[in-house]
Amino acid sequence: QVQLVESGGGLVQPGGSLRLSCAASGFTLDYYRIGWFRQAPGKEREGVSCISSSDGSTYYADSVKGRFTISRDNAKNTVYLQMNSLKPEDTAVYYCAAGSYEVVAWYQTYEYDYWGQGTQVTVSS
Repeated sequence: QVQLVESGGGLVQPGGSLRLSCAASGFTLDYYRIGWFRQAPGKEREGVSCISSSDGSTYYADSVKGRFTISRDNAKNTVYLQMNSLKPEDTAVYYCAAGSYEVVAWYQTYEYDYWGQGTQVTVSS
């Protein structure tokens, strides 16, 4: 059974940090392009970051560039999203997703085959 499970969300003050994890079961993550998305109440799901399967290239939305870092640990079959200098506007449910081939539009939800259930991130004082 193919499954993605996110963890690491929570409540953090502005300027703080969190590290999200995306653990896979039923398939090997390093063969897939992995994206992180987020969805705030009343807003569409948006692409945050992506790491390719072929060469480990990374991509970021402009809103998180310089603050978030995506990485993968193939031995643990896990992808991480390190989030620093968090802002209230980063508050959302964060999802990881897996896509089976490389694409240009990594930020489009339809380019992904498998999704996790999401983890809540709340940035507030």
